[in-house]
Amino acid sequence: MAARPKTLPAAVGPVVTGAALALHDGAFRPLPALAAAAGALLLQILSNFANDYSDFFRGADTEARQGPTRVTATGLMTPRELRMGIGVVIGLAVLVGVYLIIVGGWPILAVGAASILAALLYTGGPRPYGYYGLGDFFVFLFFGLAAVCGTYYVQALTLTWPVVLAAVPVGALVTAILVVNNYRDRHTDAAAHKRTLAVILGRRGAQMEYAGLLLVAYAMPLVIWLTTDHSAWVLLTWLTLPLGVNLMRQILTLDGKALNQTLAGTARLSMIFGLLLAVGLIP
Repeated sequence: MAARPKTLPAAVGPVVTGAALALHDGAFRPLPALAAAAGALLLQILSNFANDYSDFFRGADTEARQGPTRVTATGLMTPRELRMGIGVVIGLAVLVGVYLIIVGGWPILAVGAASILAALLYTGGPRPYGYYGLGDFFVFLFFGLAAVCGTYYVQALTLTWPVVLAAVPVGALVTAILVVNNYRDRHTDAAAHKRTLAVILGRRGAQMEYAGLLLVAYAMPLVIWLTTDHSAWVLLTWLTLPLGVNLMRQILTLDGKALNQTLAGTARLSMIFGLLLAVGLIP
């Protein structure tokens, strides 16, 4: 429960996109790609553990919370047990990271160290950036741009402009998952002085942010097709438009616990969109 399995496909999607780009460019290497997937999963789990642990001590996870059960706040795990879990996950991530550093050199060391720090400091540390409206930006940066570009880099040992373009829609949809989460929890977060972007922007502003992220996600495949050597197959992602429209309708009409279905649906959209994008990028 602390690992939040439903969030894990969002960590794998960017890696699949990066691997597809490498395959298109004739640079695909299965072992670095698998290591990148393992690293992404471990970082997502680390972020979830750290969030559960830190929010408990900061009073953000109360009985009034509308989201899924948090293991520390409900006493299912002690803080000490979760700290041990955090240590184990960091250790495993470092082991995977050592291999990726051997493959990719100092850029991977820099990205890996920054990713671990970002996971820990999201709601932890003296000034957690998730409490100051910066969570959305860092999720886009690390689970979008860094994940896609990093996966490609450990295979091709270089970066290209199409890789950066392809990372944008992936990052936008992963960020949209966080937007739904924070939109649902905006009242309890505000009471706990957790100023997420949804708290800062308010109801209408958070809805507009969600719509903007979906708009960017669906516009980017067209940009990729028109400005790179990738074919119109990237427009396969538009097959998910009905799901996106339905989710937009939900974000405009639902609130509280009812948004849990929107959260799950956005994660599903991110996964399906990412798979279709990967398929479209290979030819």
